[in-house]
Amino acid sequence: MDLIEHTTEERLGREEAAQRLRMLADELARQNELSFMRGGMQFRVAVPDNVVFSLEVEVGDGESEIEIELKW
Repeated sequence: MDLIEHTTEERLGREEAAQRLRMLADELARQNELSFMRGGMQFRVAVPDNVVFSLEVEVGDGESEIEIELKW
């Protein structure tokens, strides 16, 4: 199977970013999968019961970053 990579980046308000995270968490909890659209096609990614969860926080002078990663 070929590797499919899907990346999006957009500027959002803090509350909207939080809403997107809640929607993603709800989809993961209820569906046991995540879905995304690419090129007019919907892709579904099955997520097993156990994953590796990583949280990275970087705080800089002018910019900070939170990176969340799930692997299986």
